[in-house]
Amino acid sequence: MIVYLEAAGGLAILLLGGDALVRGSVSLARRFQVPHLLIGLTVVAFGTSAPELVVGVGAALEGVPRLALGNVVGSNIANVLLVIGIPALLRPIGCAAFGFRRDTWLMLIASAVFILMAWQGTVGRWDGIILLLLLIAFLAYVGRKGQGDQNCPKDGLIDFDALDAPPVPLGRTLFLIAFGIGGLLAGSNLLIGGAIGIARAMSIPESVIGLTLVAVGTSLPELATSLAATLRRHGGVAVGNVIGSNMFNILGVMGATAITTPVPVPPAFLQFDFWIMLGSSALLLPLAYFCNRIGRRAGVILVSLYVLYIFAIFHGLMRAGFYNHIP
Repeated sequence: MIVYLEAAGGLAILLLGGDALVRGSVSLARRFQVPHLLIGLTVVAFGTSAPELVVGVGAALEGVPRLALGNVVGSNIANVLLVIGIPALLRPIGCAAFGFRRDTWLMLIASAVFILMAWQGTVGRWDGIILLLLLIAFLAYVGRKGQGDQNCPKDGLIDFDALDAPPVPLGRTLFLIAFGIGGLLAGSNLLIGGAIGIARAMSIPESVIGLTLVAVGTSLPELATSLAATLRRHGGVAVGNVIGSNMFNILGVMGATAITTPVPVPPAFLQFDFWIMLGSSALLLPLAYFCNRIGRRAGVILVSLYVLYIFAIFHGLMRAGFYNHIP
């Protein structure tokens, strides 16, 4: 029971810390008159993926890099199927956003590159360096394209209304940043410890806990952002939030984790989970090319596919006998 409370408490602190870090960092960047586009592509994008990043590096340092791998793969699946699917159930999401087709293809290419790296059985330090270099190239490319396109504002990857909020006093800004960093570190330690405890108590691999409990938990900031954007009729922000987060998870989180320590890849990922991640991302292509909104029917399909995926994971564990030693 304690490990479940530890994981839940760590997740709550992690989410609070990530939100505080985003708010404080945006306020500080605005104080130094950093352009909105640059804030959105760096501070906000990194901030919403900060839980995955801290958990990934923390898991690597704790000697459970498979938890980090499961977190990234599971988060990317949840981002597409849940973070887009659940808001679509409430209100159709307009998906005729700036760069939607281009960014979807970039996400698919990044996913394919990562799978090719993992095919050797381990994502090593040189792979991590390459992933981080690709992340820098992605930021530079999208930033240059965004500055050169007049249609980018109000329909891109960034919630500009949030960036136009009244400025926060400097003292409060510094407090938010300090609280955010502290919350991320403390929350990640609790969450990782709880996740490892749950995995051992249930006699299942840490990677499965990463794919499910930790992945859904660290995707909550993206879900909250997409829900708010959808209800405010900012469909481009909702969809762009998912694409940007998935790119940061693959290139940034896995890059930093692999540099910290090589990440072994379980065979099950090569046989099943990687292809679910790639396939769920590919579901965005028909939406990018053949429709201008994601309706409730699509939302039902996406959420149902996620439920089937979770069922397949635990059905496979039951058949493999991982639950035989549960008290």
